[in-house]
Formats: sequence, C-alpha cells, structure tokens
Amino acid sequence: QVQLVESGGGLVQSGGSLRLSCAASRSIFRFYVMGWYRQAPAKQRELVARITSSGSTNYADSVKGRFTISRDNTKNTVYLQMNSLHPEDTALYYCNAEPTPGGAKYWGQGTQVTVSA
Repeated sequence: QVQLVESGGGLVQSGGSLRLSCAASRSIFRFYVMGWYRQAPAKQRELVARITSSGSTNYADSVKGRFTISRDNTKNTVYLQMNSLHPEDTALYYCNAEPTPGGAKYWGQGTQVTVSA
C-alpha cells in the first residue's frame, strides 16, 4: 500500500505559476513510474506528466514546454512545476504511483488548480 498526499494547488492568474507536491508514505526509489493526472469538470481524467525510476519523462502535448515533473527520492516526493498557466489548465490534479509495471496503481485525493483569465 502507498498513501499519496498532494499539495500546492490554489488560485492563480493566467500566466502565473504553481508547484504541486506529492508526498508518498514510503520510499519511491524503485517505483516504476509516478505521474500527475488531471480532471476538469465534465471531462475525463487525463495524463499530464509521468516520470520513471530512471528519470525518463513524458508530457501531454498541451503542457510541453510549460510543465516540468521531477522526483526527489530522498524525500519520497514528486513535483510538478507549472509555468505559464492557462485557464484551460483548471482542474483537479491527482498524483499517481505505479510501483511495478502492470501492478497496482495508487492515487492521491487530488489538489485543485484554478487559473483565472
């Protein structure tokens, strides 16, 4: 079992920045992949960014060049730095952990990001 706790969401103006954090209840050093997803009202949850245990990253096209995912294994924490935020980035952002390939996936409770025009 892994508990994930997100923080760092809030209200920001268009063009602003936020940094989300996801703290895990145990070591993430060997976790296969960790990621951030988001879900806007009346829309499906979508992948925003993911990072593997080797540090490889993937991003949704809509956030490339604006968002950066990183992980600090010493703090069991994954971050999402979000710059140049748009109103379309408004959503509930969830942290996800997949400790082993094809294995159980764990989710946090989510943190709200609201970007005003």
